[in-house]
Amino acid sequence: MTPYEYSPITERPTIAWPDGKKVAVYVGLNIEHFVPGLPSTSIWPGTADLTPDALNHGWRDYGNRVGIWRIIDSLDRHGLRASALVNSQVVEHYPQIIRAGVERNWAWLAHGRTNSELHTGLSVDEERRVLAEIADTIAAGAGQRPQGWMGPGLTETANTPELLAELGFRYVLDWTNDDQPYPLTVPGMHSVPYTVELNDLLLFPRGITGPQFVEMVRDQYEQLLADSQHSGRVLALALHPFVIGQPFRARHLDRALEFLAAQPDAWLTTSDDIAEHYITTVAAPRR
Repeated sequence: MTPYEYSPITERPTIAWPDGKKVAVYVGLNIEHFVPGLPSTSIWPGTADLTPDALNHGWRDYGNRVGIWRIIDSLDRHGLRASALVNSQVVEHYPQIIRAGVERNWAWLAHGRTNSELHTGLSVDEERRVLAEIADTIAAGAGQRPQGWMGPGLTETANTPELLAELGFRYVLDWTNDDQPYPLTVPGMHSVPYTVELNDLLLFPRGITGPQFVEMVRDQYEQLLADSQHSGRVLALALHPFVIGQPFRARHLDRALEFLAAQPDAWLTTSDDIAEHYITTVAAPRR
């Protein structure tokens, strides 16, 4: 059972983004901690069950040691603030990244405790405790309580949206089924678009090249712009520092961001601001 009702995009209230912009653009920057010895996202499954798994753990760890700093340079260069999808254990293990994001006024979203564990199989009381701990840890590190949630591997339980609402969250990214925000059936909770398509972690292992990635970003924007003549759309760009932060890919991310930053109809923003604008201008007036 899903926490939303069917709503065709042709039968909704009009979304008008600030300053007459047509496409809201945000960068979902996944900042993740992987526990050594636990299998997780792998570039080569052949060693994933070994302890230690130097090949896969080192590949993932590259993102926080090197790759993210290239991404930060590109975001700064083109005037974009990240929507940081952060595991709460990042606060302890990589405080320099948290500080860099605070200095840049990033939006902070809860992304579970670690991407070595999926957010599933929890009782209601246990999940309530875990979610509160995650939110408190991120708030203590970033100085900002998270308003949005994306589970590790986009995982939730059937109770997650309701428990998040109890804790003051306002939206989730897990249901990647739309180009616009929409209300969930849980009062006060909304979905903001995220993407498993325009997502480096899924694209590049399929053989997509850097130039093809730039072309895909262009195509995504141009189609959404064409769709947005009567109601605004959202372009989410999902990034993982251990993928797009590799040297031979980072220059193509820079080209993609340069393109987006040059578009007069693009609202360069964060998922927090998208949710806030939608809730105050579209969802709230309907109640």
